[in-house]
This record gives sequence, C-alpha cells and structure tokens, in this order.
Amino acid sequence: MLKKLAVIAVIAAFPAGAMAAGSSDASGGCGVGSKVFEGQRGVAPQVLAMTTNGTFWQTVAVTLGTSGCSQDGVVKSNWKTAMFIDSNKDKLARDMSTGSGEALESLAKLIGVKDQDKAAFFRATKENFARIFASDDPTTDQVVASLKQVLSADGQLAQYAQAI
Repeated sequence: MLKKLAVIAVIAAFPAGAMAAGSSDASGGCGVGSKVFEGQRGVAPQVLAMTTNGTFWQTVAVTLGTSGCSQDGVVKSNWKTAMFIDSNKDKLARDMSTGSGEALESLAKLIGVKDQDKAAFFRATKENFARIFASDDPTTDQVVASLKQVLSADGQLAQYAQAI
C-alpha cells in the first residue's frame, strides 16, 4: 500500500503535460525517458519514463522535435486504438480475414486512413491476416504490434503505423 501511495505522489508531483503522450509509442509519452525505457513493461518503467520526461527533457524534445516528439501540435492517443482492438478483436479477425466489414472500416477511420488508401489498407490486412492474428487467441498487444509491422512495411500505408 505504501508503494502505491509513493507512486501516486510521484505522478502527482509533475505537471499533467509530462504525462501527455507525444508521437512516441512508449506509454510515458515522448522524450528521453520514453527512449530510455522503450520496450519495458510494467508500472515502474512507465512512471520512470514519465517522470524523466517531465523532469528533464520533454519541453526541449517537443520544441526541437527530437526524442520521439513531434512539432505538429497533435497529441496522439494510441490507447484508443488498443482499446478498440481489444473490444472488437473477434469482429476484426473476421473482417480482416475477408478484407471488409464494419469493424475494419471503424479501425481504418480511428487511425485516420484516408479514403484513397482504404482499399490498400483492407487488402493489406486480408493478405497479412495470418501474421496479424498469428495465434487462435492473440493478445491485444500482439495484434497491435503485428498490425504496426504490416503497415510499416507497406510504402503506401506506413504513415498510419504511428497512429496505432
């Protein structure tokens, strides 16, 4: 219980901006802390990434557009995509296997796929279905990671990989 209170106190001590997610994939947002703790899982690495970002470098990184931060003024919200995938995993699997459907259309809209790229997006998810859903019951993180890889490898769709 004391550890939880300490974590809450540390988080509360830093400005809310330190916890805003930038364009980095790390849960701690963008900045040096996100790069240092990239790929690590758990509460401790997330808190350390956020506090490092907020304490030391995030303002500079956003200003200069470095360390995974962007200067486009857009606060990214990748957790929404993960929540959508988690809540609609079965429907998405069905839609991706056929290359069409309401859940797949919703995912495309959520990550900002432009109308001119939707056919390529639908085709890529269908052609790579076995890679995206590599097991009978993949975790949401596995689906997200695989989908990112598929999109990143496609020249036309690579721009959407960061939105996931």
